[in-house]
Amino acid sequence: MNAAADRKLFLGGRLKRLRRDLDLSQTAMAADLGVSPSYLNHIERNQRPVSAQLLLRLAETYDVDLRNLGQSGGPASEAELAEVFADPLFQGLAVPRHEIMQLAEDQPAAADAVLRLYRAFTDRRVRDRAEVEAGGGAAPTDSPSEWVREYVQARHNHFPDLDALGEALHDALHAEAPGPDEGFEALARARLFARHGLTVRTLPAEVMVEWTRRFDPHRGRLLLSDALGPSSRAFAVANQLVLMEHGPELQALTEAANAPDAPTRNLLKASLANTLAAAVLMPYAAFQRTAEETGYDLARLQARFGVGFEQVAHRLTTLSRPTARGVPFFLMRVDQAGNVSKRYASGAFPFSRFGGACPRWRLHSAFRTPGRIVTQIIETPGQDRKDGSRWFTLARTVDRQGQDAFTEGHDLAIGLGCELRHAHRLIYARGLDLQKPEVTPIGPACRLCERHPCAERAAPPVGRALTVDDWSKSVSPYPFA
Repeated sequence: MNAAADRKLFLGGRLKRLRRDLDLSQTAMAADLGVSPSYLNHIERNQRPVSAQLLLRLAETYDVDLRNLGQSGGPASEAELAEVFADPLFQGLAVPRHEIMQLAEDQPAAADAVLRLYRAFTDRRVRDRAEVEAGGGAAPTDSPSEWVREYVQARHNHFPDLDALGEALHDALHAEAPGPDEGFEALARARLFARHGLTVRTLPAEVMVEWTRRFDPHRGRLLLSDALGPSSRAFAVANQLVLMEHGPELQALTEAANAPDAPTRNLLKASLANTLAAAVLMPYAAFQRTAEETGYDLARLQARFGVGFEQVAHRLTTLSRPTARGVPFFLMRVDQAGNVSKRYASGAFPFSRFGGACPRWRLHSAFRTPGRIVTQIIETPGQDRKDGSRWFTLARTVDRQGQDAFTEGHDLAIGLGCELRHAHRLIYARGLDLQKPEVTPIGPACRLCERHPCAERAAPPVGRALTVDDWSKSVSPYPFA
């Protein structure tokens, strides 16, 4: 029997929120669904699982997207809250897992408030440390990058309006093409000049100094550094084009987000402009179709759309159009020190949202094989194996654009992955036994991980007693009970 069919779904909190959003009583919803009020009451209290038949009835009656209903409800998921309560700040409280689950399921607004408060606390803690190390000085009151990251992630990195604009602009560019083989950058340059009077100039990196792209509105010029490769140069031209063509739409989306301050608004607008530029270079329908046809072969997608590895990987995390969904990927980008500079997911995400990743994941070892894709099947702890705790991942380094050839350690590593149940759609999984795969056990982050014999452990798990004694030594530096 199919594993998904065996799994019991307890969606009481989400069903209760749906009923409240629809302004229905239990009696009214029960009548709509053809069940008794007492049966619905038991489901909402998680005393009964939701049957497949009832899920289908929900979808038909209320036009519910079952994928969204099946995901963690609300802005704050159970995993995110568990991460918050694992902070040493709460050591000694031992908040039980079932209370965390109830908070996420039944009180989503309160759960989101806890997350926001924790983010503010961690931001303040980081700023305080920075001020101490720097010997004082003022710091901003918010973290624009974290705010924008959470805004994007709350939408699963999918902006349908921008995808539609990107497809339309892509089609318009090719309708104006003098020939079928004209490249994107040439078409975009021609449109910038014809529609907006802008010319594009490439200047030596020594002249551009700290800039890779700079717009000079007074002289009508877009200046690009010659340190940019072809794909980055095309993206820079696309970025300027969407700002000129769809500036009002980008501004409207930015204002509608209600960002807390000007720096955050500016960063959000830049992020939305990048999303739209990617949608022009890689129009949704064509990109999703090609991805499926090629088995998500990143090299072929790069060649087909004239873009770089990271651009393809990032675009793959945005394919959530209801009528043409792609594999729900997650993406993480790190430098050699382990700093996380990108973290996106169109579906579930197996790692900590407030820290780094597990050192057992090959993302970190990708730096030893630059430019080569390494694959790995990983398993996260503490979850039913049938519930998506196994993941197929691939990792590869990319060059940080705009650096000179003599700058050492400037590579970044991109990790891309999906739940193992989707791996059969990927060319990178061909030839592997996905029913009995070789699996690497990992954790979300050391302080959240309760795997015992781990030599890579950098910190003990919060809430567990250390078992260090005079008579033995564990392979782990922090053995615990």
